[in-house]
Amino acid sequence: MTESMGLRERKKRQTRSLISDVASHLFMQRGFDNVTVAEVAEAAGVSAKTVFNYFPRKEDLFLDRYPEAVELVTRAVRERAEGESPLAALRRLFLGMLREGHPLGGIAPGYEVFWQVILDSPALRARARELAEEFEGVLAGLFAEAAGSDRADPAPRLAAALVVAAYRAVYLTSIDRIRAGEPMQDVIADRAVQLDRALRAVEHAVAAF
Repeated sequence: MTESMGLRERKKRQTRSLISDVASHLFMQRGFDNVTVAEVAEAAGVSAKTVFNYFPRKEDLFLDRYPEAVELVTRAVRERAEGESPLAALRRLFLGMLREGHPLGGIAPGYEVFWQVILDSPALRARARELAEEFEGVLAGLFAEAAGSDRADPAPRLAAALVVAAYRAVYLTSIDRIRAGEPMQDVIADRAVQLDRALRAVEHAVAAF
């Protein structure tokens, strides 16, 4: 039974990845708003219903790594080393992903096309803002859980908002520099320093709250 469930789960993950990969290719080729879910389904060899079973919203076909991001930050905070703060655990996670070239690290050769697809689509930009708000809520919940705080304590929400703001500021600065023609490796090297500095500033700000 366990082996059967494992096989089904792998097949589901493979199907989800296939649909997302096909959709991303079409979106980057023709633009997000110029591709329908029906076209994605046909190109992936599945039904439109199957697409919506995995991705309730069309925008999530392109912004498909959000669940993985939630999983990674949740694990980082809950499984952090003894004596390590949640903010320090997140800083370690984010810098590690950047060093390793993880897709969620934010910058890699070829990402310019990905960013342009988002910039060209009001629907994708709106969904990206929604996901940022959802992510902030996830972080606030994790921080409150780690601190054992109650709903009256604003500190977890403040910490979450500052983390998202710091990450976003560094990320958007990096995008602007790359789009302006600066060498990718220079931007990546600077981003690691800037991200570390920004997240440490968040830690100090929260500690002083």
